[in-house]
Amino acid sequence: MKVKIFDYEDEKDLETDINIFLSSKDMDIIDIKYQVSSSIYGDEQIFCFSAMIVYSSKL
Repeated sequence: MKVKIFDYEDEKDLETDINIFLSSKDMDIIDIKYQVSSSIYGDEQIFCFSAMIVYSSKL
């Protein structure tokens, strides 16, 4: 069993990299956990989009 962690400030970057990862591996997906967090820094709102993929390799 293995895990892969993704962490981005933009949800489109997260989506793109997860799709690339899933298409390039010969694996069985066990679980995917997704999380969004936000915070305020001065007048700016900051987002963090993250995901953890738990998988097993077929090779």
